[in-house]
Amino acid sequence: MGIGSKIAAARAKAGLTQEALAEYLGVSRQAVQKWESGASIPELERLVLICRRFDMKLDEIADTGSYGRTAEERRGKDLPNYAAMHPWDLYSADFFVEYQQFFDEGRDVQRYKRLVEELVALPFTKERETMVEALAEILLSQPLCEGYPYYEPSDLDGIQSCRRPSGEALPKPDEKALPERVKGAWLGRIAGCLLGKPLEGIRTGELNELLKVTGNYPLHRYVLEKDLSEDLYARISFPLRGRCWADTIECAPADDDTNYTVIAATQILERHGREFRPFDVLNAWVDCQPKKAYCTAERVAYLNFVGGYEPPISATHKNPYREWIGAQIRADYYGYINPGKPEAAAEMAWRDASVSHVKNGIYGEMFVAAMLSAAAVLDDVRAVILCGLNEIPERSRLHEQIRELLAFYDEGKSAEEAYAFIHGRWDEHDAHHWCHTISNALIVVMALLWGKRDFAKSICLAVGCGFDTDCNGATVGSIVGMMIGAAKIPEEWTKAFHGVLQTQILGVETIGIDELCHLTMKHMEKD
Repeated sequence: MGIGSKIAAARAKAGLTQEALAEYLGVSRQAVQKWESGASIPELERLVLICRRFDMKLDEIADTGSYGRTAEERRGKDLPNYAAMHPWDLYSADFFVEYQQFFDEGRDVQRYKRLVEELVALPFTKERETMVEALAEILLSQPLCEGYPYYEPSDLDGIQSCRRPSGEALPKPDEKALPERVKGAWLGRIAGCLLGKPLEGIRTGELNELLKVTGNYPLHRYVLEKDLSEDLYARISFPLRGRCWADTIECAPADDDTNYTVIAATQILERHGREFRPFDVLNAWVDCQPKKAYCTAERVAYLNFVGGYEPPISATHKNPYREWIGAQIRADYYGYINPGKPEAAAEMAWRDASVSHVKNGIYGEMFVAAMLSAAAVLDDVRAVILCGLNEIPERSRLHEQIRELLAFYDEGKSAEEAYAFIHGRWDEHDAHHWCHTISNALIVVMALLWGKRDFAKSICLAVGCGFDTDCNGATVGSIVGMMIGAAKIPEEWTKAFHGVLQTQILGVETIGIDELCHLTMKHMEKD
C-alpha cells in the first residue's frame, strides 16, 4: 500500500472528508485528492502533520519505495546503495547527532525529537535521505531558545571581538632551550598517542577492569600485548586482539592524531608558508591522503570540498560532527611554530579549523594551539591554560566549562573528583558526548592541572579518564613535552618507537622525529 492509499484509509477511518483534511493541513482539496490517487506525494512537513492527526509513526505511512523519487527514478534508474555506504559518507546515518548539535547550539528543536527518532529508524534509502535533508532545513530555521546564554561566533573577527586577552606579553623564548622543547613536544605527542591508541573506544568500566587485571591500575605505563591472556580476551567485550601495543612495534604507527601534525609541517607550511589559507588546508588533504584517512567532520569536509563546497561552507554542509574533537587534534603545529605568541598560534589554528568545524569545534583548536605557544615559554600549567582561554570567546560553552574545572582545582579537589565531575557532565556511552570537543578538552585540562608537569602522570590521567584516549593522550603529551623538554621525558615512553613515525601521507610513509624538529624550527617566524 502506497502513501496515498494509507492517507485515504486513515482519513476514512477517522471519518474525515477530503475537504476537512485539506483544511486541517492548510492545502486545497485537490492536493489531498492528488496524494490519495498517487499523482503526487505530500511534502515532509505535511506528512508530519498527517502522522500527528492520525496518531501514526512516520515509518507506518512513508512508502520508502516511492517517497521523494522523481519520475525518472521510478522508471528504474540506478541509485546508490545507501545501506552499503559508510555512515560518515551519509548525512542521514548520524542524523540524531545533528539533532543533538542543533539542540546544543540553542535552537528550539525539542518538539521534533520524536520525528528525528522515527526518521533514523527508517531503512537507508534515497527516501530517508530526502526526508532527513528536508527536516534539517526545518531544524535550522528554528529560533534560539529564549534566554540561551552563549554567544559563539565562528568567524575570526567575531571570535576575537569577544575574547578577554590579558594584555600581558609573554617572555621571549630561550633560543638555546627551544629546540629541546620542540623535540619534547613531538616526542610527547607521539608517546601520548601510543598510550591511548590501542584503548581508543573502550569505556572506562572495562578499561579499569583491564588495568586492574594487568597490574596497571591506576594507569602508569603502556598496556602491552604480553599483559593479555586468553582469559582476558574472553572477559573483556572490547576487541583487544590485533591492536597496536607498544611491545609489538618498531616505530610509531600511523594515526590521525599524528598525521595532521605532519601534514601541517610537510604539506601546508612547506607549500604555502605561514600565510596559508583555509582553502590550502583542504587542498593539501585531498592531495596527500585518501578519503579513508579522514574521520567524522574531516571526512565530511573532504567530501564537501571534492564536491565543490569551499571553506567555510565545507564545514557546515551536511556536517553533524562540526563541534567534535577533530579540529582540536590538528592544533599542535601552529603552537609549535609560534612560541610565546598565542594569538598568532590561535589565528593559524582558526584557518585550519574553519574548514571542518564551527563554534566550539574551532575554539578547541585555537585553545590548544595557544596553550602550546605559551608552553614554549612558561613553566606554570595554570598560566598556560589561561593563555589558551584568552583566545576563545568568554561566553562560549568551552570557556565556561574549563573555568568551572579550574575553580574545582582551586578548591583543592582531587583528580578522582575531577574525573567524576567530567563524567557527570558528559556521557561516555553517547557518541556525541564521547567525541565532542568540550568533553575531551576538559580531560586535557584535568590531566594538565592534576598531572603537575609530570609527564607520565599527565598522559596516564588523560588516557585513564576514557573518552577519546589517543587524542587526549597526544595533546597532553605534546603540551607537557613542550614545557619540560625532550630530556625530561622518561626513556620508557620513547624507546618503543626509535625516533621514527609512520604516516598515511603520500610520499611521507615514514619520517624521523629529528627531521620534524628541523622543519618546525625552520617554519618559526624569525624576529
